[in-house]
Amino acid sequence: MKKSLTVVALSVVLGLTACQQEKPDPLAVEQIKMETEDQKNSYALGANIGTFLKQQIDTHKDLGITLDDAIILNGIKAAMQDKSQYTEQEVQEQLHKLQVSFREKNQQKQEAKAEDNLKEGMAYLEENKKREGVIVTDSGLQYEVITMGDGEKPSEEDTVKVHYHGTLINGEVFDSSVDRGEPAVFPLNRVISGWTEGVQLMPVGSKFRFHIPAELAYGQRNAGKISPNSTLIFDVELLGIESKGTE
Repeated sequence: MKKSLTVVALSVVLGLTACQQEKPDPLAVEQIKMETEDQKNSYALGANIGTFLKQQIDTHKDLGITLDDAIILNGIKAAMQDKSQYTEQEVQEQLHKLQVSFREKNQQKQEAKAEDNLKEGMAYLEENKKREGVIVTDSGLQYEVITMGDGEKPSEEDTVKVHYHGTLINGEVFDSSVDRGEPAVFPLNRVISGWTEGVQLMPVGSKFRFHIPAELAYGQRNAGKISPNSTLIFDVELLGIESKGTE
């Protein structure tokens, strides 16, 4: 009797295992032979939507919000067949909750990053000012003379032509006219205050390296690859004064 029960139990276990193994993977990718234009268009549309969804999933994951790929695909299929378990109102309400959570967690992440940037920037500047050749102005701007030109110095109202290469203190490049191969032209009073102050110290033909504290750069704002409270490093070459401002 015990032997019979054991055999039955084993059969049930093996049966369940087989069922689990046979369960299709909702994320399995099928290689489709596409011959017609409609087929190619359909695949391109699906790939475009998939890329967007992956970006959304990854972005939310970075903030600690885990979205289930399989449930997302199920929701898509249900909606396409008018079989959604949610009404349109329920969908919008749930998405609103997700957006609120995303904003809150993103704000927390930005605040933590800003605090870290400020501490790291202060430590960097404290050590950097000890190096030979580094000059510190009253505002806290630090600069080094790489090449001293003999031309005219610009005033705050002037429009200047420069080449520059900007990095974060970890060496990451965030902007570079040098890499683009095209100098930049701008009024000195329309840029960050570290530039406005620093470039006025440069005779035309000079090349300086600026170490700019966050408060003289973008402060607590985000600016592309520049996160809040970032200390910035710029190599700047003053090529010329394009036009003089009002005296």
